[in-house]
Parts: sequence; C-alpha cells; structure tokens
Amino acid sequence: MFIDIVPNRKSPPAILLREAWREGQKVRKRTVANLSGWPREKVEALRRLLKNEPWVAPEEAFAIEQSLPHGHVEAVLGTLRKLGLDRLISSRRCRERDLVVAMITERLIHPCSKLATTRLWHNTTLAEELGVSDANEDDLYEAMDWLLAKQEGIEKKLAARHLSEGALVLYDVTSSYYEGRSCPLARFGNDRDGKKGRRIIVYGLLTDGAGRPVAVEVYPGNTGDPSTVSDQTEKLRHRFGLSHLVLVGDRGMLTETQIEKLRAYPGLGWISALRSAAIRDLVESGSLQMSLFDQRDLAEIRSPEFPSERLVACFNPLLAEERKRKREALLEATEKELGRISKQVARRTKKPLGKDEIGKKVGKVIGRFKVGKHFTVTIEEHHFSFVRNEERIRREEALDGIYVIRTSEPAERLSAEDTVRSYKNLAQVERAFRSFKGVDLLIRPIWHHTEDHVRAHIFLCMLAYYVEWHMRKALAPLLFDDEELDGNRKKRDPVKPAQPSASAKKKKNLRFTSEGLIVQSFDTLLMELGTRCRNRCRIKSDPKGPTFYQLTEKSPLQERAFQLLAL
Repeated sequence: MFIDIVPNRKSPPAILLREAWREGQKVRKRTVANLSGWPREKVEALRRLLKNEPWVAPEEAFAIEQSLPHGHVEAVLGTLRKLGLDRLISSRRCRERDLVVAMITERLIHPCSKLATTRLWHNTTLAEELGVSDANEDDLYEAMDWLLAKQEGIEKKLAARHLSEGALVLYDVTSSYYEGRSCPLARFGNDRDGKKGRRIIVYGLLTDGAGRPVAVEVYPGNTGDPSTVSDQTEKLRHRFGLSHLVLVGDRGMLTETQIEKLRAYPGLGWISALRSAAIRDLVESGSLQMSLFDQRDLAEIRSPEFPSERLVACFNPLLAEERKRKREALLEATEKELGRISKQVARRTKKPLGKDEIGKKVGKVIGRFKVGKHFTVTIEEHHFSFVRNEERIRREEALDGIYVIRTSEPAERLSAEDTVRSYKNLAQVERAFRSFKGVDLLIRPIWHHTEDHVRAHIFLCMLAYYVEWHMRKALAPLLFDDEELDGNRKKRDPVKPAQPSASAKKKKNLRFTSEGLIVQSFDTLLMELGTRCRNRCRIKSDPKGPTFYQLTEKSPLQERAFQLLAL
C-alpha cells in the first residue's frame, strides 16, 4: 500500500490510500480509501509508516529550547524533603519557607552571597522547582528575618528528634572573620582564621554524639569560649527540657569556673580534659606515675585535688615523639631569631639599642613561636643575652604524650575507655566547622550589616550542614569517607591514633569503589550529579506549540548515588 496524491485542477488534490500489483507488463492500482479529509500530519505519519520509515527523524522532530542542570538539585532537595526539614521549618508551605529551602539548597550547590544566589539559582532548576524565580535579594532578607524568628522552635524540634535523656551532647566554639564595621557583633577577638586586623564573629555549635547539628548560637567577637557554656546549659535544660545529659567540651571551654557552675545541676554531667599545669601537679604529687603505663596506655586515677571526679590518664608514645619534635623545632627557630637580635645589639655601637627597643623585638619573637617560657632572657640598656631553661624543658618533656580526661560520670554509666572516646568525639564538631568554613558552605567572610541577618546566615549554614551530614552518611560508598568509621569508633583503641579501615585504604589507593565507580569528594559528586539536565523541548514543526520536559538519562554513578539516597 502507498499514499497517492492526485492533482485536481479547481479543487485540493485527492489523497488516496491505494494498493498496487503487477499483471504481466502492466501495473494495476486499486483505491482502498480516500484520505483527503485527514489532517496533513496524520497523512504524513501514515505515509512514513507504509514506507517503513521513522515517523519523524529526531533532529527534525524536536528542538531543545533550554537545558538546565538538575541532578544535584534533585539530590539535595530530595534529601531535605526526605528528612522532613521543610516541614520542620514550617508545617505549611508558604513563600518564606520556599525561599529558605531554596537558600539552604543553593548553599550546598553553590555557596555565595544572597545577591548572587538570586542570580545563580536560575542557572539550575532550583528556582523553577520551588517557584522562586521572581525573588530578589530583599525577599531573601525578609525570609531570613522570618527564619530567625522560628530558630528556637526549629532547634527544639531538632533536639526532640536527636537528643534524649542521658544523651551525649558535643559543644565547641569557633569564629569567622567579618568584612566591614557595621555589625555590632563584629569585634576584635581570638581570630581562628588567621586574618590579622579583621573583626570576627563567634558562634558555638551543639551536636548530638554522632555530630548531627542541633543548635547554634552567635556571640560578639570578643566573647571568651568559657562564657558561652552557661547559655548552652540553659538552652539544654529549659528550652529542650533535658534534665539529664552529658556535655562534652574541650579544656579551654570547660574551665574550673564553668565546671563549678555545672555542678549546681545534679543531672548535668560533663567530660573535658585537664590543662598541662594540672597534669604537672598530678605528676609532682605522685598521683600520676609513668609506671601506670607499663602494661596499658590508659589508667584511671584519683586525686584529692579532684575529689568528685574520675580522671582517666592516657599515654600515646607517637604523640610524645611529635610533641618533642615540634618543641625542638620551635626552640631552634626562637634561638635563631633571638641570636639575630643579640648580634644586632652588639653591632649597634654608634646608636645603641635601648632596653625598650630590645624588649619590643624580643617580645615579637617570643609571641610568634610561643616557647618563651623555655628561655631565660636578660635585657639591659645596650645589652641582650638569652639561654635555654633546660630544667623547664625537662619538666615539660616528662609530660609528653600524656593527657588526662576528666568526667563527672560514674563508671557504671561510662567506662574509662568510653570516656576517652566520648571526648575524642569532639572531632565531629570540628568536622562541621571545616564544612562551614571550607569549600562546602563558605560561611565566611561574613558581609551582612545587621545583627539579625548575621544570626540568620549562620543558622542557615547550620541547616545546610544538617542536610550535608545525612547526605555524606548515605553517599559514603561513593566518597573517600570511611564507611566503617562509625562502627570502629565504638570499639577501637581509645588512645592510639585512629587508623582507616582496610576497605577505606583500598578505596583510596585504587580510586575506585568496589562496584568499579570512580571515588569522589562530596563537591565533585554534586558536580557530577549536576550533569543530569532537565531539557525543555518542543515540536520543531510547531514553533508556537506546547513544550515538554525530558530528563537526561542517569549515568551509572548518578544511578548509584540516587539509590544510596533512596530517592
């Protein structure tokens, strides 16, 4: 059969469906149907079918009007919704919630300023997915104000989800530098970013024992770490309604003064560590002796100086070697610089250096290398000399590799080994800070002018890390992360340096997973997911016709990632 178009002088041509056959030398035709009333597209489709041709060649059929990266949006937004974070922010969908969710998602995909956010989310499907294409930076600031008003309620819901009575709570403080002078929170203080001459903003992060973020608090830049502990105690007890928990903090934060305050709450336990001066006192009083470590690298001791506490002393020979090496390097560097000053003083005979000038130069050197206590320095008018204090150096060497964990928790609730492991879990909070400040979230530099916007910005970053934390756990088989780490933390030697599992070593050496996929970092995996695009197409023959969407087929790596995320 075939389509035959028969011309007609004064009328449209007749379109006939015919069949043909040969009789001898003649070709016979018979009309099967008159298709003159059919639409042109339908006739053309039948013609191609009868000729065994594709109905429409792909390059002739469709035009791609737009192609936007979609896979990373799909992964992050899908995880966020699976965690119920959108409902936790607000039980009902509204414009503000959509903007906040969009900012959290964009923070993971492409962290940038709020102004840049309103530009960049048009380069992916994020703006379309959440219906925020028309939003500008002022809308984002209003949404941040709305979020800040809900922070207490959101944190309370997170605490109810991840903290329970008797839970282990990790707390640590850090700072980020600020650009400008307008925000009252930005002040000069203990800058952990190494940006000299910049004001900073301090913030403390509370997590559960696994490192899941639960709450964040922002403080002026000149706030000392210990002074933040009382706020966190009140938050845990009154806002979250926890009467019994164990707070883990480093020795610079849980000072004697803060521990005395914690003792006022009977159900509130704590784990921290002793400072080197207190450890030295234990050694000199005989409470701590090196013979304790002849059989084991961990020993529980008692001291009348700490009557209501358990002390767990640990000795790590590798740490001892590292401290000795580092101290010797700092001593040599200090001697070299002090030697230059000594030669300069001796050389200046016409215009000799005074006592004050020499003191300033020596002070800079001592402040840079932080080992001034190991030198005996003599500064006089036109004279300077120094010598190592060998006695002090020997006294410090005796403590190399020794650290002491202190806790209020009784042995029946927390063994000595688990006490040390719990303290070392503070590394989970440090991991969060690395994500905050590194390539993942880029919390710094902070530009916001008002105190409320700074607080909302840091809270947004915490919520973004909440999503990242869960994504990292799920995607661990595709990342360089050690998949067995969580299980090993509970049973490995609490004192010896942590070692990666055999599977993690193999993955890092081969650079391939057990399934033959290339191992990724978190940011490169998001970039790989972003190559899955959502294409807006239309029929080429109908420029004004309707459009439809077509997703790029998933690669094996993308398919595996979505399987692990259970999306």
